[in-house]
This record gives sequence, C-alpha cells and structure tokens, in this order.
Amino acid sequence: MTTPTRSTRSRSRPYGAMFTAVVVSALGVTTAVNAAEPPQNRLECIAPADPGGGWDFTCRQFASVLQQSGLTDASMQTINMAGAAGGVAYAHVASKRRGNDGLIVAASSSNATRLAQDQYPGLTVDNMTWLGTLGADYAVLAVNSDSSIQDLSDMTDRLKEDIKSVSFSGGSGPLGWDQLNLLRVLFTAEVPSLKEVTYLDFNNGASAITQVLGQHLDVVVGDVSEVKSFVDSGDLRVLAVLADERLPAPMAEMPTAVEQGIDVVAPNWRGFYAPAELSEDDKAYWIEALDRVYASAAWQEIMTRNGLTPFHLTGMEFDQFLREQIASLENVMLSLR
Repeated sequence: MTTPTRSTRSRSRPYGAMFTAVVVSALGVTTAVNAAEPPQNRLECIAPADPGGGWDFTCRQFASVLQQSGLTDASMQTINMAGAAGGVAYAHVASKRRGNDGLIVAASSSNATRLAQDQYPGLTVDNMTWLGTLGADYAVLAVNSDSSIQDLSDMTDRLKEDIKSVSFSGGSGPLGWDQLNLLRVLFTAEVPSLKEVTYLDFNNGASAITQVLGQHLDVVVGDVSEVKSFVDSGDLRVLAVLADERLPAPMAEMPTAVEQGIDVVAPNWRGFYAPAELSEDDKAYWIEALDRVYASAAWQEIMTRNGLTPFHLTGMEFDQFLREQIASLENVMLSLR
C-alpha cells in the first residue's frame, strides 16, 4: 500500500497517520526462526459472529493456511459464538478459558471500538493476550446493483432532504465499527440529524448484506472482504471504499470516499487474541504461527483475492498499537456527540 500523503487535518481521521506509520514498519517484520512447542489443548478458533462475516472469514482462512505452514498436523475447529458485537465471546474467554493454549479468537477494529465504549461490561483490553494481525480490511458502503443511488453525493443529498429517505445495515453492533464509520461519513458530509438515521444492526456482515440484496434496506456498511464476492457477481455496487486511494486490482474499480470529497479513511485490521495467562512459550507459538501464515504465498494470495492490505504486527507492538487505536476511537466518538 502506498504511503498516504494526506495529514490528519480532518477530525474524522485522527489516527490515519498513526496507522500508515505502523503499516510501513510492519512490512519489515520477519518470520520467527525457532519453532515453538505446539499447544497441548485442541486447536480452536472462536469467530464471535454467525458464519459468513469477517471474523468467520479470518478463522477459517487462518485455519486452512496454518496446516499448510507446517506448524501443526492437527486441524483447527472454527466455533461461531455470536452476540453483543463480540462481547459474548470476550466474556466467555475471559471467564472460562484462561490459560487455554489451543484457543485463539478472531478480532478486528470492531473490538477496539467496543472496548473504547466500555461495551464489554467489567472487562478491558487487559483481560486478553493480544497476538497480532494478518492484514487490514477497509470499510466500504455498497448498494444493490439495481439501486437508484448513484454515488455518495447522491446518498447524502437525499439524506439532507429527508433523513429517512435512505436506510442502512451493518453487522458490528449498535455504535460499533460499521455504524461509527457511517456516522463519520455523514458527519463529514454535513448531514444533519444523525441520531435519526435509519440503521439496523445484524449479527454479522453476511446478514447485513442479505438485507440489501433483498432490497429491504438501501445501503450496507461493512468491509471489502465481506462485499467483494457480491460485487464480483454483480449483485452489489460499491458507493465508496474508505481508503486514502483506490485499492489495487482487482478492486481498482471501487471509488473511494476521498475522491468524492469526503475525507474519511477506515482501515479495519484483522487478527487474533488469546486467553489471558498464557505462558511465554504459548505466546511464542502463536506469534510464530501468525508470522509464518502471513509470510506464506497462500495467505498473500488470500489477501489479494479478498481486498486485504498489508498490515502485520505481533506481540508487544500489536498491543501498543491496539491501545493507541482505542484511545483515538474514544476521541472520534467525542467528536460525533
């Protein structure tokens, strides 16, 4: 990904420069050379949503490439645990799975959003072991291919005339990552009465997309990896990707919000956390697994095919980045009040 030249001048983008710097440094991460001991417990990956969304995608694709990497001969089971925008899985792992060396949980910027809002009752970032990332997935707004909404300005003009004229769906929880990105777009476009916007939240991105495919709602807010197959099939049309510049082929035809005059960028990292109380050896195993998977030709092909961009941090570097992202999201939400 080319380093953006824009600054953080817009209050809709308080952590764009921070993210860019981290991406550049992450490209130099190398694969661990010493193989750590494999987990004693069976390998499991919790996807904190129903099948079909971004967390489910992260678990299943990682599990597939993990075996190919040679780090384990065992298969990894994906367990779907939907609820509370990741909160059900977060509470389950915190209370019942401490020290389980075979368990990882798919995570993303959606978790950072909920943590910034204190939406996981009684729990904080410190209740988990944060392992690392395997790329970033930019936010996107898309409509049914038959929709009369032509572009972002058409959408925002309609909302300025009648705030109820366009309806939205998303799959990251009330005031979660999807809805927050929508509000940032509308806020930057100076759409009034944001509290009156019709937005329905679903358990995952796939369900949110179904509402737009069925023409029950007008616009889905999600991530590129969630909508790309429907764009390829001609069922969805992208209004805007929330990236600094157009993504590389085969996503180059998707227009950005920036080029349409709405300066909002939203990279959604994809990665994993594990239970607290892991040993240093257990953490080393999972960090090496992430490094090897990320460096593999198979994962790089998955990233290209699904619109993921380079972003790889592990261990303490990832933990520090996450804490900074949570702090910056707190500032974003303050600006929307």
